[in-house]
Amino acid sequence: MGGPHPIELRERVVAFVEEGNTHRASAACFRVSVEFVNDMVRLKREGGSLQAKRQGNPGRGKLTAVHEWVRTRVQEKDDLTLDEQVQELNVPHSLKVHRSLIGRLLHRLGLSHKKRRL
Repeated sequence: MGGPHPIELRERVVAFVEEGNTHRASAACFRVSVEFVNDMVRLKREGGSLQAKRQGNPGRGKLTAVHEWVRTRVQEKDDLTLDEQVQELNVPHSLKVHRSLIGRLLHRLGLSHKKRRL
């Protein structure tokens, strides 16, 4: 996915339409899609701002609610494998996740999924 169009282009497209030009003519003139022109005109009419919305994941995922539970569970029993952690999440929390998701969560929390040998 590419980035959003620059704000200058958005403003110029809307100004061109407000001068009385059609959406198709605006799209052809600025080499953008008619849908883009429609969206920009609608944004200007509804909110007044042509700023692009934030792209990407806002930071919420399946495991957001259980971060602390996972942290305490790993500290209680540090020899759990990723597959065992997936099973433990499925039983009390009814979450079906892949083991790689657990691995990424542990990495973000600064924990290890490796078994410790003493």
